[in-house]
Formats: sequence, C-alpha cells, structure tokens
Amino acid sequence: MTMFGFSRKKLEMPTQETALEGRDMPIPTAETHFVLGTALKAPFPQGFEQAMIGMGCFWGAERIFWQQDGVYTTAVGYSGGITPNATYEEVCSGKTGHNEVVVVVFDPTIIPYLALLTLFWEHHDPTQGMRQGNDIGTQYRSGIYTYSDAQAVEAKASQAAYQSALAARNYGPITSEITSAGPFYYAEAHHQQYLAKNPDGYCGLGGTGVSCPVPHS
Repeated sequence: MTMFGFSRKKLEMPTQETALEGRDMPIPTAETHFVLGTALKAPFPQGFEQAMIGMGCFWGAERIFWQQDGVYTTAVGYSGGITPNATYEEVCSGKTGHNEVVVVVFDPTIIPYLALLTLFWEHHDPTQGMRQGNDIGTQYRSGIYTYSDAQAVEAKASQAAYQSALAARNYGPITSEITSAGPFYYAEAHHQQYLAKNPDGYCGLGGTGVSCPVPHS
C-alpha cells in the first residue's frame, strides 16, 4: 500500500492519551464473501473455529487463506489497538494502534489451526518489526491473536520451531506479537476480498523462502 503514500509513518504505538477517539458505530462493510459467498459475520456453522493474524498488507494476506480447503470465510479489519471502529485512513495514520488483520473462520476437521499457522509463517517475513517489505508502519506488524489457550500453545510452539529454521538461514529474531484476540473491527466493504475484485491490485507480501517445520510436542 505504499502507492497511497503510507510508507512514512511513525513506528511507535500510540498511548490511550494520544490515540484517535474513534466512534461508537461500526464502519459499514460487506455482508457476504465476494469469492466464497459465505457470511462475513457470525453466527458461523457449529464446530467451526476462528483465527486472527496480521502479516502486512491485509489484501494479500486474506487471499492466501480464502484459497484453502476447509476455510468457510475470511474478512479483513483492524485489531490490536485502541481506537474503536476506526477507518482505514485512521489506521494508516498510525494513531489508532491497530494492525491490519485477517479473521479466518475454518473447519478444524479439514484444515487444522497449525496448518493456518504454517501459511502465516511462510508467506511473510516475521523478523521485520513494524513493517513488511516497503510497507512501513505499526499497522503492518506481524501478529497472531489467539481465541483460546490451545491456540496460544500452538502459536508459541510454531514460533519456536520457525525461529530455529530462520536462525539456520541467518535470519534475526522473530518480532511477531502473540496475544489474546481483542475486538475486531471490520474494514470497509471495498477492502473485503480486495484482490478478487482487483486481480492486478497491490500485494506487498513476500516470504523468506524458509519452510516452517512441524513443532515438537
């Protein structure tokens, strides 16, 4: 998204005092998935689970996950910050603390959470701090936001396994944050499944080329 001039943003998280105020009402968004035709919002089918990740520009990140068998729906939005119901422009200002994230609703009997984590690690560089390639800013940080203790255990185990693989290839320490999922604010309708609507649109994601090993139990 550097083409929109968002590359020169502060790399420091705002505080409660300096963050934008936001609003009480949610930002209008789409109701159904442009590719899958499924609902973007709950309720979801019984037995399905959710995952939330941030790995740079959410346009390209979302596309990775909606292409997977066992994924019921995906949605892009903002989380991990302070400002309620922030807009895209507000998030890109660096004054909300939010990350650009993807929520994935999936059937764990078809695609386990660990498989989603493998896609997460292998499709971006988790060692870059508040950036992903030329996309610079707090909204582009790497993060896993967990919905259960079991997800947290798997996320941390996969991080340790991938750190070992990266170190063997002379990469630095992983900077990804792993924390409990907070409120998720849906992004505006035109951001949902953006690269399906704009096949030649911008995607700044690029992995390290290092495979993620299965973590030891």
